Amino acid sequence: MQIWLGQTDASHFPNGCALTIGNFDGVHLGHQHILARLQHEADARGLPAVVMVFEPQPKEYFSRLMGKELPPRLSPMRDKMRLISKIHPHIKGVNVRRFNSEFAGIPAQSFIDEVLIGQLNVKYLLIGDDFCFGAKRQGNFALLKEQTAFVTENTSSIMVENTRASSTVIREALSQGDLGLAERLLGHPYVLSGHVKHGAKLGRTLGCPTANVHLPPLLFPLSGVYVVEVMGSFGKRRGVASFGLNPTVTDSRNQKCEVHLFDWHESLYGQRIQVAFKHKLRDEWKFDSLEALQHQIHVDMSQARAWGEA
Repeated sequence: MQIWLGQTDASHFPNGCALTIGNFDGVHLGHQHILARLQHEADARGLPAVVMVFEPQPKEYFSRLMGKELPPRLSPMRDKMRLISKIHPHIKGVNVRRFNSEFAGIPAQSFIDEVLIGQLNVKYLLIGDDFCFGAKRQGNFALLKEQTAFVTENTSSIMVENTRASSTVIREALSQGDLGLAERLLGHPYVLSGHVKHGAKLGRTLGCPTANVHLPPLLFPLSGVYVVEVMGSFGKRRGVASFGLNPTVTDSRNQKCEVHLFDWHESLYGQRIQVAFKHKLRDEWKFDSLEALQHQIHVDMSQARAWGEA
């Protein structure tokens, strides 16, 4: 799967392409349905299947513009690309568009004429049932259906246990600690990845050495202590992770992900690891002392091991 950043020329697709557009945050079952149908329609037409995504996501851009707190994100760009490639390996490529003031201001018809037709040579377009685009979100499915240069179709929502599979619902499930529901709607475990970097190394002094997983400066819908499975060059191992602000030892407003692998004594610095969140043990608490924190850490470790063996 190729990844194109920014504007791409129609010469990439001399015979046209089949395209879908969206945030694809989390690459959940609804997204997977869209990607599977896109690939089917692309194959039937002899076209490459291409996905267009935005970075930052539009809601993040407008939140920053208005000085508001960022909305939670499920998947940083790297994790999103990994999921698309893993779940639908025949997708030809992903076109990542920088969402900024210039892009946000493109009128809907200009987006169609200049981007979809002029740059990407779209012949088939598949969108979700709630897709809007262009300046002030004036573009919609009805406008796209009027175009004669390409065929436009939409998809309905995917329901799981009478619940719509959507990034919003999954964020809410994660924020409430319902990782089981989140995994059922995602169709895969909730995973974040990052390089292990040097941190304060407090964990080792408390008898629980941790890997400090570096994440992009986004807001994630997690907070607390979790049972995790960690994948890396070492294979897969169980562990326990703290995700949040570490209020006992810092006043930082930046979320941190610190992972302890059970029965692991080797260095992880510099490695990129994937952390799958399987079960929430508790919320994040502020302790009155490091001794109280140390005691709770060992309780967490014991409970995490017991959950894995249940």
